[in-house]
Amino acid sequence: MFDPTYLIFAATILSFALFQLNLRLASPVLAIVNRWLRWIIFGTGGALIATHYELIDRPYWAVAVAFLLIWFLGETLYNWLAIKALSVSSLPLFPKFTANTSGEEWPTNPRLLKLRDWLRAQNFKQVQALKAEVGQGVHLRVSVYQDASAATRVQITFLPQINGAISVCCSLSTQTVSGYRYVTDNLFLPFGGFYPENWLVERRPWTRSLATLLASHRARLAKAGEMALPWTTEPLNDLNAQQRELEQVNTELGFLMPHADREDFGKMTYEGRYRVWKEIWLLNYFGRSARYE
Repeated sequence: MFDPTYLIFAATILSFALFQLNLRLASPVLAIVNRWLRWIIFGTGGALIATHYELIDRPYWAVAVAFLLIWFLGETLYNWLAIKALSVSSLPLFPKFTANTSGEEWPTNPRLLKLRDWLRAQNFKQVQALKAEVGQGVHLRVSVYQDASAATRVQITFLPQINGAISVCCSLSTQTVSGYRYVTDNLFLPFGGFYPENWLVERRPWTRSLATLLASHRARLAKAGEMALPWTTEPLNDLNAQQRELEQVNTELGFLMPHADREDFGKMTYEGRYRVWKEIWLLNYFGRSARYE
């Protein structure tokens, strides 16, 4: 008879190997796979221990389901407390960007240098390097490129991880004659808020290839039959204007508290915290962003 202990043990080794690998790669895809593994290991392993030592007098499958629910509740509590802490902290939800003149706008990681070489090969030119402080001494670094026609902007965002690795996300933006802003990105950070009405945003966290993301962005524009307008504003001015617009829209629509109430109640409303919690779960375990009507 097959002993499930060996399968659980193999899954544990695989989870540890993925964790070690992701310390260097900082891949959200590997992180999703490893979260599922840890959840399954906790549920099946906990049930195996409980039934083996006769701690619980229930069928194995029922105990496993109970342990899976315990994991869900525990992680829900952790995420909810983290969201509340962010809401009442001094960390900005929509940070202000400044020009990055330190010369450190692009990490010297071979994997990331290949991305820069690809952009150059596709005739994208860097127009500006930016940064925003999101914590004490912690900065988001952004490098903005434009294609030869200046119609499509590529925003490369470098996200520092706790372990020192750097994760990269890409966002492509195009303005159209009809007044819309088409955005296609692979951001895996939860947002949960509202976008302005003229923003048509498609988030594709599973798509880690910039070439694939660019093809999807251009396909969206072609399908809509939209005519692109060349960018005329500097990325710094445009990005800070976006941040101000997002904060205003989300305050008006009830995602953020009014400014006068934030000191007492935090930045996010209860509905806003729920939306962020929901998107955290969808991104962490399914790699997709929440869609709201």
